[in-house]
Amino acid sequence: MGFRCGIVGLPNVGKSTLFNALTETQAAQAANYPFCTIEPNVGNVGVPDTRLDALAKIAGSQKIIPTQLGFVDIAGLVRGASKGEGLGNQFLGNIREVDAIIHVLRCFENDDIQHVDNRVDPLSDADTVETELMLSDLESLEKRVPAAAKKATSGDKEAKAMASVLGQALELLREGKPARLTQPKDDEEARLFQQAQLLTAKPVLYVCNVEEESAATGNAHSARVFEKAKAEGAEAVVVSAAIEADLIGMETEERLAFLEELGLHETGLNRVIRAGYDLLHLLTFFTVGPKEARAWTVHQGAKAPEAAGEIHSDMQRGFIRAETIAYDDFVSLGGEAAARDAGKLRQEGKEYVVKDGDVMHFKFNV
Repeated sequence: MGFRCGIVGLPNVGKSTLFNALTETQAAQAANYPFCTIEPNVGNVGVPDTRLDALAKIAGSQKIIPTQLGFVDIAGLVRGASKGEGLGNQFLGNIREVDAIIHVLRCFENDDIQHVDNRVDPLSDADTVETELMLSDLESLEKRVPAAAKKATSGDKEAKAMASVLGQALELLREGKPARLTQPKDDEEARLFQQAQLLTAKPVLYVCNVEEESAATGNAHSARVFEKAKAEGAEAVVVSAAIEADLIGMETEERLAFLEELGLHETGLNRVIRAGYDLLHLLTFFTVGPKEARAWTVHQGAKAPEAAGEIHSDMQRGFIRAETIAYDDFVSLGGEAAARDAGKLRQEGKEYVVKDGDVMHFKFNV
């Protein structure tokens, strides 16, 4: 299962620089002019998790394989995108294909880097992007809701549910609110709402791109963004894309020394990756052995057969049971054998809901 976060924002806010640092490549050309990124660049990034190292050490694993999160660097947006201005149609189409939005906001002053509106105002920038997304959703729903309502009069239950949930989203958009505030009343409405692929239904993480001096504490601009995120029930993190770019290619010790000198305990990118992971309501389970220790990703609420299917579809199809040890038990007892002897290895069936940190071994037959 692949999960992708789209990096969006106005031109020249640091999107491509952030993407380059995330993927530790120069795959995305970074330059001081709009539309530098035309085709979306895609990179997969390992999710930092110290638990994986601990498990590998106990099991003597030869390889360590983290779970991954995909990041997509999407072209900068301008006003009128919902009507096709600039690279609007392509921009909106690329956003439709991602699972969550990483919204980069410029929170630094620098006369050498041109802002598309010749001023630094992250809240205005955020409104520009969200307005274009809302206009696009509004145009779509003003056609789809009446059509569903008309079909519902003939007794079509799915059309009735669609008219209900999308009608609620339409009212929110007309009030200037994003569709993600919609509250489906049952599983069927939730399914139809997800299928609608509304742009403003996607979860959002605001990334405040600050100057180097503000990387540890943020600044006045980022403080305003955090207030906005709190009011929306969204998340925000502070990053200095310039610092993250400088870290590319550094050895681990050199990197740690550089961060310590700046008063930072970890890279801003680690915070972005973990926040993106949490944004998608994901959890991690592990498989551990002498050959490899590996992290895997499933949605919160996934059952054991779904987790098995992340490894191989045959394992889900022929699922019998899952031998499961909680991470804390595995580590405190010193491995699988000791956990088994202590009665901490559980035999879980098809209805078991996977917990974050579970160490699992699947039994199956096909």
